[in-house]
Amino acid sequence: MNLSAILYQLLQDTLVVLAAPLLLGWVNQCRAWLQNRSGAGVLQPYRVLVKLFRKDAVLAHNASYLFRFAPYLRFACMWLAAALVPVLATDLPLSPAVDVIALVGIFALARVFISLAAMDVGTAFGSLGARREMLVGFLAEPALLMVFFTASTISQSTSLITIVETLAHKQFLLYPSLAFAAVAFVMVLLAENARIPVDNPSTHLELTMIHEAMILEYSARHLALIEWGGALKLLAYFSIGIALFIPWGIAEGGDWGGLPLAVAALLAKLAACGFGLALLETISAKLRLFRVPEFMGTAFLLAVLGMLTHFLLGS
Repeated sequence: MNLSAILYQLLQDTLVVLAAPLLLGWVNQCRAWLQNRSGAGVLQPYRVLVKLFRKDAVLAHNASYLFRFAPYLRFACMWLAAALVPVLATDLPLSPAVDVIALVGIFALARVFISLAAMDVGTAFGSLGARREMLVGFLAEPALLMVFFTASTISQSTSLITIVETLAHKQFLLYPSLAFAAVAFVMVLLAENARIPVDNPSTHLELTMIHEAMILEYSARHLALIEWGGALKLLAYFSIGIALFIPWGIAEGGDWGGLPLAVAALLAKLAACGFGLALLETISAKLRLFRVPEFMGTAFLLAVLGMLTHFLLGS
């Protein structure tokens, strides 16, 4: 393991944790523009994080160590997931650990602990949000796995690095199987990141909120870590989508000459993905809760259809 690859890995890890709030701010700003509003600016998430870190935390009397520990675990899991995905380069020191099944496990671990923490203090909203979050996760994880398996059948590997290198270095082809998988992945991304039409990240209405219901009891640094972890999760899902469906422009590990092009390609892809997400949220309406299983069931069927298309047509 050479020093150049280690420095490249550290650069990627630092980039994702610092750029995640910027991506969230870009999405919010694009949505404001599309709704004919001025918006708070792309730097607003940084201001919110600074404000929250300066405050003193208020905890419930019956809050256990789990309630205090969950925000740190969620932040660590989301940072790990975002750092493992090859956003700048492949063949990095952590590349052997980038297995698509392990990535799903990291997301599931964070979900379980934040749901347990939401129920820890015994509030009605926390338990309501935890139940809804686990329902969405229970439906989203199989669809996400089927998306990964579709890409894995093309590259003959569950390693995300191998998938990226296989698709990026092959002759440009339009795979019908990946087209179905891409639509399914977008639906999973919306559900897993509490975005419209599954959830509304800016609402506190008790009949509709899912993610927000779980974090109503958090404040100060704990809430800041949860919000930062949410931004990292969105960046991780965007990075996974880029790695699976538009991997071109990612450099080789240690190739410092290709770094400017890799950074430029990454910023362009993230900007386009952020605008696309804002556009989807602007033209979509929030689904009623009992419609969410139908939405996630459609994502699962599309992912399965993509895999079957590859097996039957070989493309």
